[in-house]
Amino acid sequence: MRRKGDLPQKLCVGCGRPFAWRRKWARDWDEVRYCSRKCRSGGTSAKKS
Repeated sequence: MRRKGDLPQKLCVGCGRPFAWRRKWARDWDEVRYCSRKCRSGGTSAKKS
């Protein structure tokens, strides 16, 4: 088993937060763009910093 810190990470297109690889995304990790269903549906907006 790997440590969470050793897993690949991406930035969510919806909220801009980093999220780590999950086992359920193993087959299509390259296509994953959002960290959650809420971000995918447009429930959150990117922070303006």
